[in-house]
Formats: sequence, C-alpha cells, structure tokens
Amino acid sequence: MSQFPLADLNIVITRPRDQAAGLMQRIEQQGGTPLLFPLLEIAPVADQKSLREQLSRIGQFDLIIFISPNAVKFGMEAIDEMPGKLRVAAVGQSSAQALRDAGVREIIAPTERFDSEALLELLHNISGWRVAILRGDGGRELLGDTLKSRGAKVEYITCYRRAKAQLDVAALLAAQPDALTVTSSEALEHLWQMLGEQGRAWLAGTPLFVPHARIVQLAQQQGWQKVTVCASGDDGMLAALIAWAQTKRD
Repeated sequence: MSQFPLADLNIVITRPRDQAAGLMQRIEQQGGTPLLFPLLEIAPVADQKSLREQLSRIGQFDLIIFISPNAVKFGMEAIDEMPGKLRVAAVGQSSAQALRDAGVREIIAPTERFDSEALLELLHNISGWRVAILRGDGGRELLGDTLKSRGAKVEYITCYRRAKAQLDVAALLAAQPDALTVTSSEALEHLWQMLGEQGRAWLAGTPLFVPHARIVQLAQQQGWQKVTVCASGDDGMLAALIAWAQTKRD
C-alpha cells in the first residue's frame, strides 16, 4: 500500500476560500491533488456600525451562541471586550476551537453531533435568559425558535454575509474530479443549480463527502449516487477520504 493513500486522486474542496487551506494542505500531504472550487463567498456585513452597536450591548445577555467559525471570526472582531460572566456556546467543535483561539476558555458545545439539535440538548432551564445568536444572513430558525419555546428572549445578530460564487463549471468537469467535498446544504444546492443537466449527468456518480445527515438527504434527493457522511472538521473529512481511497484500491 502506498504511503500516500490519496495519491493520484483529484479531490474538490468547495469550502469558502479562506477556510479551505487547512484541508487542502492535508490532502496534499496524503498525496492527493486538491481542487479549490469555493461555492460560497464570505464577507463582513456592510453596516459595521450597526453590528458594533448591537455587540456593545453584549453585557446585557446571559448567553451568546456562535453558529459557525465565521460567526466567531466576524463577531469577535466586533466585540470590544467579552464580559467574564457571559456564557458562551458554539454549535460545533470547529467554532469552539476558534473561540479558544480567540481566548475564550469556557464554552458550551456538543462533542459528538455538531448541529443545532445537539446544542439544544445542552441548553435547558433557560427561562428568562437573554440569548444572542451570532450568525450569517439567513439560516435555520430551529435554534432560536426552540430557545424561545423554553422561555428565553432571543436576538439574532448578523455578523457576516454569504454570496453564491460565480464559477467555471466547465473547468471543474475538465479536471475530472475523483471525489467532491461539500460542507453545507446551501453550497450543495448552489452546485446542483450551476451544473445544469449535462453537468449533473457527469458528476452525479462521483463520490460526494459531506459532514451531516441533513446534507446527505438533500444529496440523495438531487440524485447523487455515492454519498458518504463523515465526522465534522478536517479530521473527519480526511479520515473518510482515506478510508474510501483505500477501499477503492483494494
């Protein structure tokens, strides 16, 4: 067996450009060729003054929840000082690690499943709490709606925005990818729309790696034939790719 399990394999990375470097490097270290195809572009909100005004009241909240690493990045940049008594939560371990890197020590975060449902299992007895949810523009309402049903007062704070990138689908197809990685339902929907009928016929049989069962469900509805759900983060994605590559060569 080669010491480089991903040798000679072209693997598409569809994360936003600023979040792709780590996984790309690790794929290269395993002998693979990462192909960057960032389906979403991430940018700060246009009205930074309003964001800072919202976050200047952070001391009035009992709990602040960061939905994603981007929420940590853009949210923490706009917070002058994190109150010591403020409880801090994150939906996943990638966000939790970003918070630790920013100097936050105590973080409420799930350790197995990484989604709103898993975080909600850790948040009980919060009636009367004021909760701030830092996120991008739009997104699922399950977390906020459930916290409200438990008696919390919830405020959403939009600290970044997502835009669908305009990319060259022909170049993607010409690269003859052996596998694709997609980390959000929004990105997968954008990819499917971009491909068109001919592109879908070309790629639907290509192995697709995703980090959540919800994305698997969407992929199967779209018509992807080989979908693998992997653990969260770079470690989970890389482990799934290596396991697939070894099976492919057996």
